[in-house]
Amino acid sequence: MRGNDPKQQALFSYISPEARVPKDHPLRPIRIMVDNALQDLAPLFKKMYSHTGRPSIPPEQLLRASLLQVLYTIRSERMLVEQLDYNLLFRWFVGLSLEDKVWDHSTFSKNRDRLIEHEVATAFFQAIKGRAERAGLLSKEHFTVDGTLIEAWASMKSFRPKDDQDPPAPGSRNPEVDFKGQKRKNETHQSTTDPDCRLLRKSQGKESKLCFMGHALMENRNGLVVDSRLTEANGTAEWHAALEMIENLPGTNRVTVGADKGYDVPVFVDGLRERLATPHVARKDKGTAIDGRTTRHEGYRVSQKIRKRVEEIFGWLKTVGCLRKTRYRGLDRVGWIFEFSMTAYNLVRMRNLIWAV
Repeated sequence: MRGNDPKQQALFSYISPEARVPKDHPLRPIRIMVDNALQDLAPLFKKMYSHTGRPSIPPEQLLRASLLQVLYTIRSERMLVEQLDYNLLFRWFVGLSLEDKVWDHSTFSKNRDRLIEHEVATAFFQAIKGRAERAGLLSKEHFTVDGTLIEAWASMKSFRPKDDQDPPAPGSRNPEVDFKGQKRKNETHQSTTDPDCRLLRKSQGKESKLCFMGHALMENRNGLVVDSRLTEANGTAEWHAALEMIENLPGTNRVTVGADKGYDVPVFVDGLRERLATPHVARKDKGTAIDGRTTRHEGYRVSQKIRKRVEEIFGWLKTVGCLRKTRYRGLDRVGWIFEFSMTAYNLVRMRNLIWAV
């Protein structure tokens, strides 16, 4: 018997978004961890807002929505709001019912400065990290450090001399610029779109780009990020940021720190030894600062094998987390989304470690 094709939809629905989400959906364990972490941040949220006036959109919902944007590679807040309007899974994760009205996309921009000012991304990262530590997922002795370039939201045309006061040629919002043969350096030039980014190339033979530099400190047991930061891009930023992250590690026990050949320089190796850290750094073919007292141990070879996992973190951030080219401008905003994306990576990794069958 052929079924009917009704043209009129039902007026009422008695099924909640919770019932629509499968019990084994991968977002369910992430939602549990996020809710517990946000509950820990309730005192911070209370300080962020006035006790009088019109109620705001809950910061918990904004953070859950931003987390969805990272996890599902949604390239803009406009598209995210559109998805929240009709996607039952997204409504359930954020905490919206079917009847709740979705806020405007400008809400994210208006609240971002407030979240940056109160360092919410750092507090959220530490809350998730604390859950990983209580679950016994973190190593306290063996770590790996690495850095990557995050391309800035600025074109090479915007990289102009600092003392150039001449406005661009009229007639087009994207005028022709010929900088062939010019020497363009960070000392004399600056981007008019994002003054915080710097011109840098990854290695010999690679093109120069306007970018920032992101750093990550990974523990070697399960490949979780225990610290991260974003800095200006320059030739020594990797070493100094890595030493700063190592110095902030809790405890006084000696640790090992793995790294690639880019960290095989005296300033970094000696800095690790001053901080009671054993440098398990890959050796250069010439001019190495690593000697036999380190490489003779079996632990050195183990660190060299595990340290490559840190590339998986940056690979995830750039493919899934939309950080191959940042959508924001300024060191503070890019640093905020960089640390927030690191938290998203840890959540995915912890879900696989804790709830994997």
